[in-house]
Amino acid sequence: MKTNITIRSITARRPGQSLILLFALSLFLMSCEDVLVEETKSLAVETFYNTTAEVESAVNAIYAPLRNDNCLGGLYPAQMEAYTDYSYGRGSYGILSNFQGIDNTNITRVGQMWDLFYLSIRNANLVIANAPKGASLSEADKARFVAEARFMRALTYFFLVRNWAGVPIRTEANMTEMSLKRNSADEVYQLVINDLKFAEENLPAKAAQSGRPSKWSAKMVLADVYFYRGQYAEARDKADEVIKSNTYSLVPVTTSEDFLKIFGADVISTSEEIFYLKYTRLNGQGFNLVMFAHHPGARLHGAGGYFAHYTDSNLNNVYKNWDSKDLRKEYNWYPYNIGLGANTFLNRKFRDPAATGASAAANDYPLYRYADVLLLYAEAANRAANGPTAAALEALNQVHRRAYGKNSTQPSDVDFKLADYNAQTFTDLVIKERGYETQYEGKRWLDLKRTGRVKEFVKAGTGKDVADKHLLWPIPVSELNFNTALDAKADQNPGY
Repeated sequence: MKTNITIRSITARRPGQSLILLFALSLFLMSCEDVLVEETKSLAVETFYNTTAEVESAVNAIYAPLRNDNCLGGLYPAQMEAYTDYSYGRGSYGILSNFQGIDNTNITRVGQMWDLFYLSIRNANLVIANAPKGASLSEADKARFVAEARFMRALTYFFLVRNWAGVPIRTEANMTEMSLKRNSADEVYQLVINDLKFAEENLPAKAAQSGRPSKWSAKMVLADVYFYRGQYAEARDKADEVIKSNTYSLVPVTTSEDFLKIFGADVISTSEEIFYLKYTRLNGQGFNLVMFAHHPGARLHGAGGYFAHYTDSNLNNVYKNWDSKDLRKEYNWYPYNIGLGANTFLNRKFRDPAATGASAAANDYPLYRYADVLLLYAEAANRAANGPTAAALEALNQVHRRAYGKNSTQPSDVDFKLADYNAQTFTDLVIKERGYETQYEGKRWLDLKRTGRVKEFVKAGTGKDVADKHLLWPIPVSELNFNTALDAKADQNPGY
């Protein structure tokens, strides 16, 4: 049974300054006995960070904004899925998938995500600034708490820089300053890399709880940062560290429904989990993205569904060209006529028929799993060597074998052959495989942006044209209004 730990809401005060720590419903799934009662208390900052339990509560507050329905818990991946080459948005998400511009509804959503990302960063900065002062904490605990906070800060800035490019950098050193200039993307990346290097050195090899980062989580995100920046040798080497740790493995699959052992609502943890956001079947504590996927009549979400995305088996070239023997195809998509014809399919990667509310699905959000590191390694190794290597091919084949119900670590009749590919065709092959493997995880759009081939892939898949302005989101008006260090015209992203 999946149960959640609720975290206390605490107002922390110091003379002349009110610092509100938003400790919402927590994120970690433990045993059925592990339940905390939500309370509200007022504590002084200088006394709050003295015990392990107090600092752990402060660390938990970093996660709450990210898990929010209006951030990674729902709106963010829903928006990402509207941009892909394999699906179409419906309703307000149709405007996004048609690349008609970001309307008022979606501008509001983007602004909400910006605010929640920065709230998470602020809560991380509080831990980084105050945990080292904890009189009752050991030096090892201080380093661990700061490492977790810096990991989460790095992860959050990584989301910001990929979607907005350069952004204001707020750290523990300047977190009380309202007006800060827009830093360059390179400056943001340097902060991200520095934080992750600290995290990989100071996080434990095994996380204390499912949903917390380990040193391997830090190495995985660092590999992804290098990968996104085109530092392929560094990305390859860091991914290789994760692979050779022998900490993770692909979950075996023999039928399409076996993928529920990875993505199902009742899964607590798997051998594939590197870093997930954790959810549970309590209203307000679930993964809201699941609600976006389904039609109420399909009964794959207990509270109904928004059916915000779909694909068309006749029109979409990604779907049409996908081998039907690949078990992921059957697992991911189900036919359901939403008024657009019998060729309409909805995505069912995440489903929870027992969910009791829109935000009550118990599925976890797989930000990083072992399949991600294998595919990252395959492409990075190929690009670094200017051609596929045996190790790159094996990493790709492991994911591909599993997709056909084969033993992922044993040669099979579905294996790709090294002699059939050069540097470019192997890159194309991995990009295609990543598209199949990570559908409805909110990863495809950034993957295509990373390759510089968004326009090519979206046009080939959905027939839509992507203008340059759609590659970045607008800086929210609220930030431009209140941050006087920003110029509303000069600091806004092009086209907005």
